[in-house]
This record gives sequence, C-alpha cells and structure tokens, in this order.
Amino acid sequence: MTVTFTTYLIVCPLVFLAGFVDSIAGGGGLIALPAYLFAGLPPHFAMGTNKVASCLGTAVSAGKYIKSKKVRMKTALFAGAGALAGGMLGSAVALYISETALRAIMLIALPCVAVFLATRRNFGSEESVERELSPTAAVLWPVAIGLGLGAYDGLVGPGTGTFMILCFTGILGLDLLTSSGCAKVGNLASNLGSVAVFLFGGKVLLAVALPAAVCSMAGNY
Repeated sequence: MTVTFTTYLIVCPLVFLAGFVDSIAGGGGLIALPAYLFAGLPPHFAMGTNKVASCLGTAVSAGKYIKSKKVRMKTALFAGAGALAGGMLGSAVALYISETALRAIMLIALPCVAVFLATRRNFGSEESVERELSPTAAVLWPVAIGLGLGAYDGLVGPGTGTFMILCFTGILGLDLLTSSGCAKVGNLASNLGSVAVFLFGGKVLLAVALPAAVCSMAGNY
C-alpha cells in the first residue's frame, strides 16, 4: 500500500496518545488500532504494525516501572513467559483468519472492550489484600494469566494491559501500582511474541511502524 503524509498525520498523534493512556492503566490499543485502520492499513498490517510500535512503547514504560522498583519480578517473569507463548499463538491464529473475518472480530471486540473499561468506574479504588499462595500456585497463576491474555493480545489486543492489572489485583491481591508494573512486563512479552510472528508473516509496514514507535515511546515515557 502507498504511505502518504496523511497516513502519518492520522497515526502518529493517536499512537502518542495511546502510549500515554497505555502507560497508566492500559487500553491504549482502543485508540491505536482504529488509527491504523482509519489510515487505510488492511487488518493484518494494522495489527502487525501496531505491535511493533506498541512493543517499543511498552518497553519504555516497563523499564520505568522496573527502575522505580514497582515490579514483583518473579510474578512478572512467570507471567511474561506465559504471555510470550500466548502472544505467538494468538498472532499465528490471526494470520490464518481472512481479512474480512479479522475486521469483523475487531469491529465486535473493540466496542465491547471499550464499554467494559468505561464501566469500571471504581477501578483501582478497591482495597487489595495479597493472597497467600502455595509455591506451585505462585507459578501457575501468573503463567496462566500471561498465557490467556497473551493469546488475546496476539489475536485482538486492546485492553490487554488493563485485563492483566485486573487479574493481578483480583486473583493475586497485588496493589494497583505493582499490578501495573507486572502487567507492563507481561504485555511487553506478549508484544514481542506477536511481533516475531507478524514480522515472519510479512505483515508489518515498517515505513509506518518505525515513526509510530517513536511516538509510542514518547507517549509511554
């Protein structure tokens, strides 16, 4: 497809905004993914290009959380391992889906996720009580969270960070800030897995992905 100045004019500001929103509580994909579609990218290229920009932006955000010691590394790494596999699996499935079907999935999923997030008005206000987990459960729960939401991220994407935060707070009882940090590491891993699959499948428009990545990194920072 032909990349024009209008493509950058649509994508770059919205991706910057998406990165800013994503770094706080997730859900930036609700802004970024429609931006690529509105700019004229086919669904598979929109997803693949978005993943490259999102991956680099999330890396900046995750790095800041880690530097601030707001990440429980053991939990985050187990979740990241599951999310890496899940992201690759979800993206591999996405590549086998026709453009028409994938666009339909997006058109159904995006408003549903938006409504769900919009109705979470008390998000972050609940008192979290950390769960006492067995050594096995302390491994299996983060891996399961990462695997399930990583697969969703690879197939659809928007809201993954917020869903991870909800799982870390609701299931593991982590406080909101620590859950956000762990979610960033998990989301970064799922993005990495997804990027590898889309790059291998030739579904990344680098002429758009690289400038968008700069905007995403700036927004996340």
